[in-house]
Amino acid sequence: MRKSLLTGLSAVALATFLAAPAAAADLGHGFSVSGGATLVSDYRFRGISQTNKDFAVQGTFTISHSSGFYATVWGSSIDDYVEAGSDQEIDLIGGYKTTFSGTTLDVGVLYYVYPGAQELVPGWKSNFFEPYASLSRTFGPVTAKVTANYAPKQKALALCQPGCKSQDNLYLAGDLSAGIPKTPISLSAHLGHTFGPSYLTIGKEYTDWNVGASYTTGPLTLGVTYVDTNRSARPVNTNIAGSGVVGSIGVAF
Repeated sequence: MRKSLLTGLSAVALATFLAAPAAAADLGHGFSVSGGATLVSDYRFRGISQTNKDFAVQGTFTISHSSGFYATVWGSSIDDYVEAGSDQEIDLIGGYKTTFSGTTLDVGVLYYVYPGAQELVPGWKSNFFEPYASLSRTFGPVTAKVTANYAPKQKALALCQPGCKSQDNLYLAGDLSAGIPKTPISLSAHLGHTFGPSYLTIGKEYTDWNVGASYTTGPLTLGVTYVDTNRSARPVNTNIAGSGVVGSIGVAF
């Protein structure tokens, strides 16, 4: 079965707050690198489990420049129902981040790659790209962010392959995060809506949400998050769009 049920933003979307924050190492000439590795009890992307509610191993590496440009590679193990038999997702990300008048703008493009995905029929497509943009601003201890991800019409997003026409997908989300003063604990909340129809919406549009907390000590971050959606999806023996608690442990390097 192909990726009838999403991937990552999302790299970037949900996985970003599950990963441990990385401390950048200065390379000189304005360049710096950072990275991290995370073990999660369930890889959720926009509320949908990519691992049949089982564990996933994830890793990330970023090189950035003082000008604001950056490039990231992010990867995770996935279940083979996600994308035509592939057991891994690799996200290639290029973007630009800048701050003006206290507001941070982040724009870029994600390219989702599924190594080993089978060409089930001639013309079958798995990989796709998705531009994104976000605005964030801090108010005291609270940071608010709004994000839009738009994947233009592509064969990989079609509801059926290869006979269906190319389709597009829009994801809008809002996030709140805050550190509890004088503690290593942070809190987060997320609300998102996926517009379709496409394979990224399980056929129809739906809403996802989550609330979480994390504890950071040195390079380690421990996290726990409650995740849910208003949909039901059963490509396997469980409702992979149902509610669940996700635990994570990450290390930055």
